[in-house]
Amino acid sequence: MKEATNYTSEMVAHMVERYSAEPNLQTVQELANEMNRPVKSIIAKLSREGVYRKQPRLTKTGEPPVRKEMLVSMIEGNLGFPVESFNKASKIDLIRLYRKLEELKVAAVGRV
Repeated sequence: MKEATNYTSEMVAHMVERYSAEPNLQTVQELANEMNRPVKSIIAKLSREGVYRKQPRLTKTGEPPVRKEMLVSMIEGNLGFPVESFNKASKIDLIRLYRKLEELKVAAVGRV
């Protein structure tokens, strides 16, 4: 007995072609609407076909997320000495401090 398939070979070829041309979530949503299928089903099929690229996770500001421990490490690298109490600071304060240190570093290089 032949297994039932959700997608014909023509549908799969169309999906792969469209997604390969524009690999983003909007294309996946358009394909889902066009084929009357759930978005997750389209993603699963594209994944099985080996063409789906997971979208990178971003913060609300559109930047890749950075862990507090990494921020503290980067700040300590700029300062040149460890500051263990920074682990207790808020993440937003650490981001602001890191950006300011980078700004000062660039300004110092410009003056040399």
